[in-house]
Amino acid sequence: MTYPFSVWNTAPTSAPAQRKGRYVAGSAAHPAKMHPGIAAHAIRTYTQPGDLVLDPMCGIGTTLVEALHLGRNALGIEYEPKWATLASLNTRTAAQESGTGTGIVRCGDARHLTDLAPADARGEVDLVVTSPPYGPSVHGQVRSSRETGEPGVVKKDFRYGHDRANLAHVSTAHLLEAFTEILAQCRTMLRPGGTVVVTTRPWRERGELIDLPSAVLAAGKAAGLTPSERCVALLAGIRNGHLVSRPSFFQMKNVRDARRQGIPLSVVQHEDVLLFTRSRRGDGMLCSKSRTPASAAGCRSRTCAPRSQPGATEGPRGGSVSSTVLWRQGER
Repeated sequence: MTYPFSVWNTAPTSAPAQRKGRYVAGSAAHPAKMHPGIAAHAIRTYTQPGDLVLDPMCGIGTTLVEALHLGRNALGIEYEPKWATLASLNTRTAAQESGTGTGIVRCGDARHLTDLAPADARGEVDLVVTSPPYGPSVHGQVRSSRETGEPGVVKKDFRYGHDRANLAHVSTAHLLEAFTEILAQCRTMLRPGGTVVVTTRPWRERGELIDLPSAVLAAGKAAGLTPSERCVALLAGIRNGHLVSRPSFFQMKNVRDARRQGIPLSVVQHEDVLLFTRSRRGDGMLCSKSRTPASAAGCRSRTCAPRSQPGATEGPRGGSVSSTVLWRQGER
């Protein structure tokens, strides 16, 4: 199968600038917010006004807010009560401002999505936009000595929550197993021909690269979804034909630390975007061989040593991704 090239120009302005004026107080404290431009691009490309958009791990509700402002309906599930409350407030505000569409947020575990979602939404979702949770290595914000009066920098807002059952705290193997279950629940919610968009990045674990995008691809297949595209969503702006990088403090720190060790990393410039569809033929049965091929062994087979990719670009967890940002799925 041949997959098309696709690069999404999703960051003409920074993510904070795109969020300005759309979110209630406290929303900025979430450690890993969906990039508004990525959610908006996916919604504009794969849905029509009046369609239903779902995010099973919606955080503060970025996907839902963008959907409502584009005239779609929105449904979100969020595990942490704090973020679910903020998502509900943000969704309500967006619905009032847009004047079209309805938004619903439910608090609970996305592995029980079909039980949490309204019964009449099953089989009616046109688009799922989501991202698996990551660890805290480059999440959060910093306060400088100028703000605190103390030497050095202080890291803050880098935790999803303190509940150890949150998937942000589990092992990679457990995360991938759970994410497969979540994608299987999403498949049940989708209409035939519906689309799933997953944004993800690799990271490093004990010096090795964890290729999370490839593991998520395997999880989607195991959940009964059909891979359709693999895209790049830019996190950098474009000016005069050149990328304008907008790295976080932690990305810059990770790159500098790596370079001191002789590892030639650069700041991350994009998200990997994996797209799946629910087949129009049959019910899209789960893979008969395994529901969870993205096991620890499967993930380990997709790692690489930190020096094996010269010229690579820094991933968000201190990892690296190929410096080539255009590819066909079959070439990976």
